[in-house]
Amino acid sequence: MTVAQQPQAATDPARLVKRSVVVAGHRTSVSLEDAFWAELRRVASARQSSMNALIAEIDAGRSGNLSSAIRVFLLLNRV
Repeated sequence: MTVAQQPQAATDPARLVKRSVVVAGHRTSVSLEDAFWAELRRVASARQSSMNALIAEIDAGRSGNLSSAIRVFLLLNRV
């Protein structure tokens, strides 16, 4: 099996994971790497908020793709 054919380990922070979230009362799916999901959970917890509420906040201020907006938000709000 070549490197390209090997499945990514479940603990790989670069593994892309698709999850369903609720934004403004509507279900949608978001694909992010595991590392971004972990950071999103951390930021939501630090704000005493849910991940859906934080994603809705990010969604309200975005101009492009939601997954990209989440990544940029997390990058700009590193503590």
